[in-house]
Amino acid sequence: MSKLLYPSAFEELIASFRTLPGIGSKSAERMAYQILEMDEEAVSRFASSLLKVKNEIKHCQICGLMSDTDTCNICNSNIRDESLVCVVQSSKDVFALEKSEGYNGLYHVLNGVISTVNGKSVDELNLDSLVERVNEGKIKEVILATNPTVEGEVTALYISELLKDKEVIVTRLAYGLPVGAHLDYADELTLNRALQGRRKISNK
Repeated sequence: MSKLLYPSAFEELIASFRTLPGIGSKSAERMAYQILEMDEEAVSRFASSLLKVKNEIKHCQICGLMSDTDTCNICNSNIRDESLVCVVQSSKDVFALEKSEGYNGLYHVLNGVISTVNGKSVDELNLDSLVERVNEGKIKEVILATNPTVEGEVTALYISELLKDKEVIVTRLAYGLPVGAHLDYADELTLNRALQGRRKISNK
């Protein structure tokens, strides 16, 4: 008795959903069935939104935050504290910290961390522009807010070494989180306390 297989287009849709992080076979199948049950107009809107994100979202030329303009709203703001820069791994970390309402400085998005496992090297991170911003002289403190993972700690150590001869204080975010946790899963109170409890890791 031959095994019943999904139509090839349906299998391709399931495979596409499975490429998303945290999505297994069963979840991918459920999502594919949901798409199948949607009317054509809803599917068209869904597909259009995916293409729109890829075509219109870019990285801010100053900090690297995702934006639909060349420079993001935070970098364009005239009420943020320009002496503070918080360095994070990704854009989603910026939005998580903003929800805490405990920080009014600027950001710098690395768009990754140093990872030999994932083949992510220093050269692929948004680091050169961070050094350039520090060299401009306006920044007095750089807060390293990479996730408390092995890769995040290695990246934070690398940046602290990179900036050790600069006229800037380098601090590390004090996490109220277990090792291995991520910023975007933390609640606003935890993030607020972490910002207030950051510690100095440079000698300046």
